[in-house]
Amino acid sequence: MLERFSYSILRHRTFVVAFFLAITVICGILATGVRVNPTLIDYLPSDAESTVAMNKLSGEFSGAVPNLRIMINDVSLMEALEYKQKLAEIPNVRDVMWLDDFVNLNLPLEIADLSSTESSYHYNSETGRGTALFSLAAISGDNAAIDAIYDICDSNPAGGAVTGDALVSYAGKTLTGSGVTTAILILVPLILLILLLTTTSWLEPLLFISAIGVAVLINMGTNIFTGEVSFVTNAVSPILQLAVSLDYAIFLLHAFRDYKNEPDETGALRSPTNAMVKAMQRAFPTIAASAATTFFGFMALCFMRFGIGPNLGISLVKGVTLSFISVTIFLPALTLLCHKLLERTSHKPILPSFKSAGATILKVRIPAIILVLLLVAPCFLAQSQSNFIYGLGGYQPGTRQATDTVAIEEEFGVSTPMVVAVPRGNMVLEQNLTDQLAELPGVNSVVSYADTVGLGVPPEFLDEAEVSRLYSPSLARIIMYTNAENEGEESFALVQNVRDLAATHYDESYVASQNTSIYDLKLVITADNRVVSWLAIIAIGLVILLVFRSLSLPFILVLTIQAAIWINLAIPYFAGSPIQYIGYLIVSTVQLGSTVDYAILYTSRYLARRKQQPSRAAAEAAHADSFQPIIVSASILSLSGGALWLTSASPIVAALGLLLFRGTLLSMLLVCFFLPGILLLLDRFVGITTLRSDFLRVADKLPQRHNRPLLFGENAILDDEVQERKA
Repeated sequence: MLERFSYSILRHRTFVVAFFLAITVICGILATGVRVNPTLIDYLPSDAESTVAMNKLSGEFSGAVPNLRIMINDVSLMEALEYKQKLAEIPNVRDVMWLDDFVNLNLPLEIADLSSTESSYHYNSETGRGTALFSLAAISGDNAAIDAIYDICDSNPAGGAVTGDALVSYAGKTLTGSGVTTAILILVPLILLILLLTTTSWLEPLLFISAIGVAVLINMGTNIFTGEVSFVTNAVSPILQLAVSLDYAIFLLHAFRDYKNEPDETGALRSPTNAMVKAMQRAFPTIAASAATTFFGFMALCFMRFGIGPNLGISLVKGVTLSFISVTIFLPALTLLCHKLLERTSHKPILPSFKSAGATILKVRIPAIILVLLLVAPCFLAQSQSNFIYGLGGYQPGTRQATDTVAIEEEFGVSTPMVVAVPRGNMVLEQNLTDQLAELPGVNSVVSYADTVGLGVPPEFLDEAEVSRLYSPSLARIIMYTNAENEGEESFALVQNVRDLAATHYDESYVASQNTSIYDLKLVITADNRVVSWLAIIAIGLVILLVFRSLSLPFILVLTIQAAIWINLAIPYFAGSPIQYIGYLIVSTVQLGSTVDYAILYTSRYLARRKQQPSRAAAEAAHADSFQPIIVSASILSLSGGALWLTSASPIVAALGLLLFRGTLLSMLLVCFFLPGILLLLDRFVGITTLRSDFLRVADKLPQRHNRPLLFGENAILDDEVQERKA
């Protein structure tokens, strides 16, 4: 069936190539219309407490939570009020709050409550001027509103600054696209250079890139049907798809080159079409197995409750599938169309074959096993104890957002506004809650109707615009100004204290703020980590079980890569540096799914050689067969991670890139140095637990004195004697 399908594809190769190119052009155009969401909070589960609170407040109030602070330098009280009015007139800006909302400006500021004035206006009594800090709510994602705010700040001769959560979307719009483009511009020439050094035709690397590039563009264009992609997906998915899928194209064209240079059944050289059909038949199982491990590794991300996981997982799963289709249909047709040019551009191998690498590496297998076993336990314990960052981790140094944030925090300190909403009606209970919230550590000031207006003034006596800021038809809103960071132990403790305190006064209460959302994000993604990791391990273990029909190899191969993952993730702990938890969570799955192929490739070569050779010789031959492909694949994937690390302005994407860069190299080292030693040590056990292993029995080659049950790894000890007898 596969043979008939292959001939059918090659017979209509011109149509196949034209069809794929047309689809690529269409999807390339569609990709420009895919919306990129630069926030994290939007991907929290709908039942998270902060999400429920935000949705409730957004339905009840025009500006649910203040998310911007605007500082205007060197202004008088009247000038500050004029700036407040200008800010309030900007479309999609709500609830501009300043000093006049807390203090009667008809009275001298010297007699006002210092706690109220210090958080809004730093007044210089000698000049009669000062620095004003406004708090407001702006609709996230409205870049026009942010631009208007910047214009107002810049119109002041003394300047101004803007900071707040609403800038995350604004900054993210400019960070997501440029970083991806830069990474690809750096990565593609490096990949071409690696492929040029390891292939025998100057044209082959372009065919590899073309086949996977077509799949990448189709994948990016079809993302339009998902509605939007996260900034992580937008940055990571194209590069990761390119890196992990190039192996499929390499497998196919290497098989085509082998068949093209060998005679057929009649003794004549094969025709290009016949050679490609044979190559497709031989490469298909290898490509399918490689794609399956990657597919199921990425599929595990789809089971995360945090929405960025499924968003990235679906894109990667779709990308791997499209790469598989492109390599098995588009690449064979394209190769035959370019066959004559492929021959004319052939050249001799540039790099050595590394045939003797196995003998050298196996000499250090025992120290390698001991070293890895000594590292595994402490690294397993350390990798979950790092100092984690759960949010975006601040703005990129050197940007206006970062500079403005420092300027505002130096003048007015760190501030995270929090909103508590409770049922409206009992003003005495509202006053009690307001007083107790004000006493919590880290709270600078609290604004509520009961505290600001007073219990004796019914809302009906006041202007509706003033009342609507703190009262909706069913809820009373209490606004807290805290000196808490967006995340950290103290910030998370404050969130929990506010929730607990509100719950003691009311059966129904809602707490919304940036640190509340990040606190919920922490709870969700730490729970996701356990689920995703085990799903990936089980799924990939089952694929290995089916591929090798072995009970032992799934444990050996998965343990090899997991050891590399634990060492990779433990390095930030021992280095004392913080690590982005989202990058930590995603890379543990991506590294397993992407690099377990190295272990599968080496093991498959070892098992094949083991049928004709003793264990030591089989291990050396397996190195000769697989060392170069592993080095090429690992180099491309690690460079992909490095490109993300060095070019991305997003701290999460950069952290993911660094972990992928380092983790790929660690996986390669363990597959090359640790795995061969384990296979030799457990050679007999692997043979017993693998269906139809047909291992060559060393005992049958030796005199009777050796004809006894062999201990694990004894084959390796006897190899020298076997080779002597063969000679």
